[in-house]
Amino acid sequence: MKTVEFPDGTTVPALGQGTWMMGEARGRRADEIAALQAGLDLGLTVIDTAEMYADGEAERVVGDAIAHRRDEVFLVSKAYPQNASRARLRQACEASCKRLRTDRLDLYLLHWRGSVSLAETVEAMEALVAAGLIARWGVSNLDTDDMVELEAVGGRTCMTDQILYNLTRRGPEFGLIPWLGQRAIPVMAYSPVEQGRLLGHRALAQIAAEHGVSPAQVALAWLLRQPGILAIPKASSLPHVRDNRAALDLDLTADDITLLDRSFPAPTKRRPLEML
Repeated sequence: MKTVEFPDGTTVPALGQGTWMMGEARGRRADEIAALQAGLDLGLTVIDTAEMYADGEAERVVGDAIAHRRDEVFLVSKAYPQNASRARLRQACEASCKRLRTDRLDLYLLHWRGSVSLAETVEAMEALVAAGLIARWGVSNLDTDDMVELEAVGGRTCMTDQILYNLTRRGPEFGLIPWLGQRAIPVMAYSPVEQGRLLGHRALAQIAAEHGVSPAQVALAWLLRQPGILAIPKASSLPHVRDNRAALDLDLTADDITLLDRSFPAPTKRRPLEML
């Protein structure tokens, strides 16, 4: 399986599992747990969640899914920006761990930038590392200028930037992704199929038909062919999980890439980082 390496040398599969919008309906809970467990069985061992998702219920779904399997999982969660201070980050982290039924996180992210200074957040994250509550930390939804500031205030141990990146959201290619690449910081790409909105596009349908695969697999394969990209699609059913996993086996041709570049042009100038 293709892997991605973090700056500390840790490697993880390049395809993980997202959980945004899980935990929102009790009637879907069993299917969500089963999907996450099936993903683990298929080697998709990175699971990403956040205290924000369904007010912590997504973390509880993950906790149920990984019960008795914690050591198989590279577990990621995210803190609200208002909790990213010296006074509040440890409490937020401990609450996430309680919902996840674990004693530590493999990666803990600042969900987006708020009023707490980046310098204070770096200090608070490093304190959690020292306490053994997290193994490493990173950020989410930070643009190039934010990353430059983060580095300047002591954030050189930042392991990733989780951003909105897919065929329709290629803005980060102009500045942010090259900046991260120069520092060997991988990108965690959320909403890699634009919450399903990509799937009806003609170019994706054409390539999918030629390969005998789904449009979602084409969109994921386009991301996965790039170095330093960790895609985290959500899947709430067993067929969807299997479909995502199969994207790792899809090799797009040069003609496929040409068609995708023509249909979804790369940026020619800097754009503000987009968020969902």
